[in-house]
Amino acid sequence: MLKTACQEQLLPGDTLQEKWAFAQDAGYDAVELRSKGDFHFRDRLPELKQALADGVVMPTVCVEMLHFFAAFDDDLRRDAIEQMKSQLSVAAEIGALGVQTPASYGMFSRRLPPFEPPRTEEQDREVLLAGLTELGEHARQEGVTLYLESLNRYEDHMVNRLDQAVDLIRAVGLDSVRIGIDSYHMNIEEADPSASILAAAPYIGHAQVSDSNRFQPGAGHLDWPAWIGALHSIGYDGYLAAECRLTGDPLAAVRSIPSFLRRSGA
Repeated sequence: MLKTACQEQLLPGDTLQEKWAFAQDAGYDAVELRSKGDFHFRDRLPELKQALADGVVMPTVCVEMLHFFAAFDDDLRRDAIEQMKSQLSVAAEIGALGVQTPASYGMFSRRLPPFEPPRTEEQDREVLLAGLTELGEHARQEGVTLYLESLNRYEDHMVNRLDQAVDLIRAVGLDSVRIGIDSYHMNIEEADPSASILAAAPYIGHAQVSDSNRFQPGAGHLDWPAWIGALHSIGYDGYLAAECRLTGDPLAAVRSIPSFLRRSGA
């Protein structure tokens, strides 16, 4: 049986302890944290350590910043890398497995005007490999994993599919860099999501879930038995972390996710 997690912002409560109590009652196995920039996540360390001491299970972290390690601007790119290093270190301090990030978000899309980004594909690749190598080395030193997330073509122009992430990770050559798959983006970009999971199997380290419309699993048309079945086929034993919007009553929607995923084969 696969384990389920819920991102902290979806859970009711003023503290991680309160959120964890709700999560457990709803059937979740863990809480996925969100890490903002400006060293906000580092500043949360006392809170996170107390939550850990109180039994809150926090195995993974999802980055929530305005710019990422493959930004066009040199200063923004350097800032994102330093922020990410700090977040990886904090994750290590609380015993987490790793941190998931895209290369960029909302920075550029080849599907929208002006269609041609300011960097060539070769320049993009150079930036991607440099950032992944630096962050991967830091993750290795800290004993955690960097999960690279592929985003859909309207949110990122560089890494949209799992095979593209695999190519980069192979080139980097570090076990501390893996793929963090996301069912929503895969529904848009992968011709056959299940086959893509099977093809990328050795490199998949984490999984985030939402339905085809970005709402909670069960609110769209994604083929969950096939998607979860592919994860079982590759021996995935990590978490399915809910990263989604909510439709209907929000508390009922959050409560519905673990039971829905388990009915679908998780």
